[in-house]
Amino acid sequence: MLYEFLFPFAESFQFFNVFKYITFRTGGAILTALIISFILGPFLIKALRNFQKEGQPIRMDGPSEHIIKKKGTPTMGGILILFASLGSSILWMKLDNQFVWTVLLIMVGFGSIGVIDDWIKLSKNSSSGLNGKIKLSLQILIAIPAIMSIIETSPPDILNGLAVPFLKDTFINLGYFFIPFSIFVVVGSSNSVNLTDGLDGLAIVPVMIAASCFALIAYLVGNINFSSYLQLNYVPGVGEIAIILGALFGAGLGFLWFNAPPAEIFMGDTGSLSLGGVIGISSVATRHELVLVIIGGLFVVETISVILQVGYFKLTGKRIFLMAPLHHHFEKRGWEESTIVIRFWIIAVILALIGLSTLKLR
Repeated sequence: MLYEFLFPFAESFQFFNVFKYITFRTGGAILTALIISFILGPFLIKALRNFQKEGQPIRMDGPSEHIIKKKGTPTMGGILILFASLGSSILWMKLDNQFVWTVLLIMVGFGSIGVIDDWIKLSKNSSSGLNGKIKLSLQILIAIPAIMSIIETSPPDILNGLAVPFLKDTFINLGYFFIPFSIFVVVGSSNSVNLTDGLDGLAIVPVMIAASCFALIAYLVGNINFSSYLQLNYVPGVGEIAIILGALFGAGLGFLWFNAPPAEIFMGDTGSLSLGGVIGISSVATRHELVLVIIGGLFVVETISVILQVGYFKLTGKRIFLMAPLHHHFEKRGWEESTIVIRFWIIAVILALIGLSTLKLR
């Protein structure tokens, strides 16, 4: 919005030239989202406490400490992240760019599913929310038009392609399989972040790390000079989603201020489904889906731990882990919550660095 209003003045005032630079507008989006989070946070927390009374329902089969320490903490804090991200993004992005509207569709659509899910949990005073099959179906229905939009705006030479990290000039044409594959990436990313969101600050920092990485990737892939130098597939216009990812980073930083132990608020499915979806659709738009597996490796491992636990239990009646997802296993083993969270953050940073290294090692 600011670009459309202020950049035309660049002919008369040279200062307004800065609005054409994605880097400048991304920085503005980060700061704007952070400020919005700080301003709205206390009011939203107070409103949610008054509205929810009992706070987020706690899993009775979970660690006993959660029942004592986390009972009464309001959920649906993802609303704060969504408001800050949306407001900041619309203020700083180019309004005629189709990629940004596609990402915002996922953000709002998946966030709305999360609101419904959290609302059902609160209404039933239960940790079980929206039926899993219904939730999955809604996510797929929202993901389909988003994927079709990306296909529509992609260059013909990479239309249905999949880039392979570390392998130079390797680009697999998936054909029609690109659509279900991309849906799997977006929906899988969304639910993986949701599974990871089980401890104070555990999910939001790895999400911020992943958002930072994909903001950089989007900027490089959307710049013909950098993409040529790094031998990346050039996707015109995709650099603009760095604005949204920057806004998400700023909003996440503001949310972390209130989510730091002991948390004043939880993001709930409202936040986790939305944030995971944004990371997923960003990887599809930039054609770095496999790099997401590395950068978001923490989310992948958490998801695999649940799949293994459920599958093994159905086959044998026994469990591999003391509890799944994996972070609860370490809680059951006696690790302090802060120890688990910080170590998982360190792992997320290491995986992000490995993922970014694929940009040059080709």
